[in-house]
Amino acid sequence: MSNMIATEDIVNYCNQRTKLQEIKDFPGAFNGLQFQNLGTISKIGASVDAGLVPFQNAISKGIDYIITHHGLFWSPPFPITGPAYQKIKLCLDHNLAVYGSHLPLDCHPEIGNNAILAQKLGLLPTSSFLPYEGVDIGLITKNTQSRKELSNRLESLFSKGINSMEFGTEKPSTIAILTGSGQSAVDKILDAGTDTLITGELKQHHFNLAQELKLNLYACGHYATETFGVDALALEVAEKFDLPYEFIPSECML
Repeated sequence: MSNMIATEDIVNYCNQRTKLQEIKDFPGAFNGLQFQNLGTISKIGASVDAGLVPFQNAISKGIDYIITHHGLFWSPPFPITGPAYQKIKLCLDHNLAVYGSHLPLDCHPEIGNNAILAQKLGLLPTSSFLPYEGVDIGLITKNTQSRKELSNRLESLFSKGINSMEFGTEKPSTIAILTGSGQSAVDKILDAGTDTLITGELKQHHFNLAQELKLNLYACGHYATETFGVDALALEVAEKFDLPYEFIPSECML
């Protein structure tokens, strides 16, 4: 029989590990426990998005505590109808607790999306950039690879494909990383001392900016670049409390 751990103990660990109280987030993110259950946990799950289908898949695998990066609440109050009602009813009917951690799991120096991506690419973190409410959410790293080598490693890591806009230095000495949406970072990287950015999602006009400002921009997928943090946190929780763990993937290509 699986261990049964108090939900409160797991929530407290997640709050402490992600430094929840120290990092402000976008309005509506509501980091922390977003939906409680009856009070005990037997299996940990993780998903990038708090979507109806990820919840259904988690429940089918016996998960009763799911850590998400994009949580349940991102907009002003809305009617509890349609998919919103279905998600909440699903959580109630199947005792599923939902925990959300957005910016705290982007910028965390150990289990953050930026930090883990840097490690996987062999890049050494040296500083940070792009402040939001007093905390930098982007990472600056030291690089010794050629642009071609870097591109090859990105293509190997993100098997569903990347978009490369290579108009900058052929061997950048520093590289900026901002997982997820990189739109706020493109016009800030030169001030941060680099012409190269690895991110998740960009817009069409950033191609023109890359040409005009002579930048290297790599868009590797919003979803794809944000699987690392929730997976790392959930794995830590599972190991600490001796619980089974499973990551809930999505077919999202964006």
